[in-house]
Amino acid sequence: MKALIYEGPKKVAVREVEKPVPKEGQALIRIDYCGICGSDIGIYSGTHPRAKAPLVLGHEFVGVIEDISGDSNGFQVGDRVAPYPLISCGHCFACRNGRPHVCDTLKIIGIDLDGGVAEYVCCDTDVLFKVPASVSSKVAGIIEPLAVAVHTLHRAGFKPMDSIVIMGAGPIGALVGVVAKHSGASRIIISDFDQARLEMAAKLGFDAVNSKEADLTQYVRQATNGDGADIVFECTGAESAALEMTTPCRTDGMICLVGVHKAPHPVALADMHFRELNMTATRVYTKRDFGQAVELTQRISDELELLISHVLPLSDCANVFDMIHDPQVPTVKVMVDCRR
Repeated sequence: MKALIYEGPKKVAVREVEKPVPKEGQALIRIDYCGICGSDIGIYSGTHPRAKAPLVLGHEFVGVIEDISGDSNGFQVGDRVAPYPLISCGHCFACRNGRPHVCDTLKIIGIDLDGGVAEYVCCDTDVLFKVPASVSSKVAGIIEPLAVAVHTLHRAGFKPMDSIVIMGAGPIGALVGVVAKHSGASRIIISDFDQARLEMAAKLGFDAVNSKEADLTQYVRQATNGDGADIVFECTGAESAALEMTTPCRTDGMICLVGVHKAPHPVALADMHFRELNMTATRVYTKRDFGQAVELTQRISDELELLISHVLPLSDCANVFDMIHDPQVPTVKVMVDCRR
């Protein structure tokens, strides 16, 4: 079968590899679409701490069951499914206490073992979710990052009529906004400096602020009668955002770290004290979040479609990371069509 293989830092290629054979309790899935995400970009760059070459990339995938070995868990050949790609140890403190998604040794398909930018992949049947018939396979390829957004709102304690600020209009930031809108947010303000992403955010109904041209905190204060936002979602992982994220937040408001800050960054801790701000962080998602994301796709398919800026065929996707890094190519969500 064909697959996109990570072969080392800044080196990927579409190769012919051995087609996987399902083990007991697994399904063989013919992949329709697989999304490219920030983790894949980190792997390509050679900065991901766990991914080792050679590796089939991709953990945001959807496909059709072609074969099942052993216990089917109610699935059958022909079912279109989206697999929950997290693998937990079952023994650490997190796993023992109902938090297996933050397992001490968490593994993810497409990072720690071969993933879904390929024609086929094998997954345990107990991690599969059936995709609703009304949802296209291309849109269903966004279920995994949508689950991140669902979990993010849960972690932040979001309530209907909350006003929110999202720092970063990339795929995750945009999805946080979409989920918040359909959960009853009173106002959604999103900032970025990428004009294509800001235009996409405006189409989704958000207040889009170009952070190169306007002061985000001043904009938020004016929009909220001087109060500030109920929740600030920091989705960039950037140093400048870490320093600014406390100022648009209202007194006793919540800051949720979504983007991963891989290096120590300055934070205005005095703001945390004097306005009694709250802070939390989010990593991935639970199985319940994933299932909720599957259900939600039925109501927001049109909006999810707006996020997909590019679709590349598997047979010709070896340049996908060059395209993503090209400042002349405005990308939001890039999908690989694994049927071609």
